[in-house]
Amino acid sequence: MKKNYSIALDGPAGSGKSTVAKLTAKKLGFTYVDTGAMYRAIGLYFLRNNVDISDNAAVVKALSEIEVDLEYVDGEQQVMLNEENVNAYIRTEEVGKQASIVSALGEVREKLLFLQRNMAEKKSIIMDGRDIGTVVLPNATLKIYMEASAKIRAKRRYDELTAKGVSCNLDEIEKDIIARDERDMNREISPLKKADDAEVVDTSEINPQQVSEKIIELFEKKIAD
Repeated sequence: MKKNYSIALDGPAGSGKSTVAKLTAKKLGFTYVDTGAMYRAIGLYFLRNNVDISDNAAVVKALSEIEVDLEYVDGEQQVMLNEENVNAYIRTEEVGKQASIVSALGEVREKLLFLQRNMAEKKSIIMDGRDIGTVVLPNATLKIYMEASAKIRAKRRYDELTAKGVSCNLDEIEKDIIARDERDMNREISPLKKADDAEVVDTSEINPQQVSEKIIELFEKKIAD
């Protein structure tokens, strides 16, 4: 029986996790699981339906109405929210902020945790997020913690948005990233932190291709030990 492997990739917003995870998954023949996109889908639903996150009953009711799935078409991940492909709607700054907020809710995390672990049992995966190595996949084959300064991460996001023709302000993006870091690192449930056995990779001065090569090198060393 073929052995399944898992790579847990954690780090703050803008550290390059998604880009690197996609590159690495393709090189290794693994399935990429974008947990951030799953939280964004829930954030999108909450925004569309004006769900009051301070009202626990309203949150529980909303979650009972939500189904989030990941499908792959021609090798590209499609995020399905109640059978609607929402790839085109979940990458806005507004949805990103909402995803950071709803991800602090225990009910939301519990809903997605089962799905994420189930994926890891069925195939070799690389999964990125904020608490993959510490909570979702504590027994992952390899754990990576990616980091970069808030200024560098803000510039990356600014370049990404302006390339798409979106008008934005670099200083505001940096403030948002710092605020998101604060929320993610200090939330009561599953805060963003480095797993004790994670390898730290600073992405400040190296490109995604180089980061991916470093991760593959670490992975191959890990399974050879």
